[in-house]
Formats: sequence, structure tokens, C-alpha cells
Amino acid sequence: MDMEGTGDKRFIIIKRYFPIYLCALVLILGALFGWNLGKDGIPKGTKYFQVTADNGVTLHVLKTDPGNISFSSINDNVVRVGISGINGGFFWENQLLSIAVMDGMPVNGSPEEYGSGWFNVKYARGTMVYDRVTKMVSVQRASSVDDLSFTDATKFWAQGGVSMNLKDDSNWYRLAVNEEGLPFPDDERLRSGLAYDDDGKVYLVVTSTKCTAEKFRTAIKESIELENLSKAIFLDGDGSSQLLAGKVKLKGDDRAVVQMIVVNGE
Repeated sequence: MDMEGTGDKRFIIIKRYFPIYLCALVLILGALFGWNLGKDGIPKGTKYFQVTADNGVTLHVLKTDPGNISFSSINDNVVRVGISGINGGFFWENQLLSIAVMDGMPVNGSPEEYGSGWFNVKYARGTMVYDRVTKMVSVQRASSVDDLSFTDATKFWAQGGVSMNLKDDSNWYRLAVNEEGLPFPDDERLRSGLAYDDDGKVYLVVTSTKCTAEKFRTAIKESIELENLSKAIFLDGDGSSQLLAGKVKLKGDDRAVVQMIVVNGE
């Protein structure tokens, strides 16, 4: 056996593919050590800003591309988990009561399983959907993933909540409360939500001010991208309204939530 010749061939193979191995290593280490974060701790490709509306409601906002969003079942507080993002949909104990699906798989169990994130339980509710094929964002009213429209069942995400109907000031309250079951709309509570604009950018929004649903909706309409804002949904609120954005930490009442919306770096 020509051991010397074999060694030469191995060296040539290693030399040829070393740049590929090195690139893969860099990507793995970057994912592990947060190299996709900017100097402020905010994921690259994402902008954080804070704004106080004329009605006194302070909004904390993460603006990003929908392709940077993913979901995670955490059963913990968003701040303690240490990942950029906000809380997700409604839940009870360890069961998720809002749709939360990534590429055909619910984040908290199996497809069509109660509490998994496959259903908006009890109501057909406003659900934000991102179609990875068409690159389009929409809000669709649905009771389950089976009701949603998308191009490919393995290339989309969907987050359930309650419709804000930003462009229907006359009927939004009736639709949100009477038809979609928005909890405690008139109480002064912390609020959270998702919105998107005409350019397809997504806004993850959490208040540090307790307010009614109407005040929250008004603050979003008047303070975020104004005429360019398209549609939005309410997410879970009160002590579940949580956000982590670099050094900004909103932990609600310190409770654990079942699911969070994660903002990934580019």
C-alpha cells in the first residue's frame, strides 16, 4: 500500500475544502456566541426604538424583516430566556391558545393537537401570516391553521392574536371584543401586538404603560410609520407583555409565558 500517496491525497482534499469547513465553523460559532448581534445587542437587520404617543402610551418597538422572525416554546419569561423578541399569543398553564406555527409545525406540540399552537381556541381570530414564497405578509381571520391561505405548507409562519383593524375605526372594537374575544379591552393593562407596513416590515410592539386596548391601538396608529402602516393584531397582554431588546428589558409581572416571538439576526 502506498501510504505516502494516500497522505498526499488527503492533504489535497483538506486544502481544497478548508475554506468551506472554515466558513461552516464561523457560522456555527456565530450562532453560539451571538455574532449576529450589533454592538447594542440588537440583532443585525433589526431596529429598536421607543416612542411615547400623544395619549401618553409608551411603545417599545422592534422593526425587522419578516424573514428574521421565528417562534419558540419557552415556558419562561422572555427576559430570563435572554433572546431578543417579545411574548407571543394567549395561553393557559402550559397550553397555547393562539396559532403559532413555523413551516407547518406548531411550536408547542404536534399538528392538530390541542394547546400546540395549531388553533386559535374558541374564536376565529386575526392571525398574522408570512408567506416565504411570495414574501407577503397578511392578517387572516382563522380558527386553525387549516383555515389559513399560503403557498407552501412548509414555507410560512403564522402568529395568532386578535385583529386591530387599523383602518376601520367604526367597527374595530365590536370585531375585536364581540367577535374575536379580546380579553379585558377596557382595563388599564400592559399591551403587546404585531403590526406590518406597506413595505412588508414587521413591528413587534410592547408597552411599558398600562392602557386600554383603544389607547394602545391609537398609540400604534399615531406613532408608528403613520400612513405606511397596514394591519396589526393584539397579542397576549398584562403581565405577559414582555420584551428583550439589547439593554431594554420589559418582564411584565415576571410570569412565565408559553411562547415567544424571536427576532433573529441577518
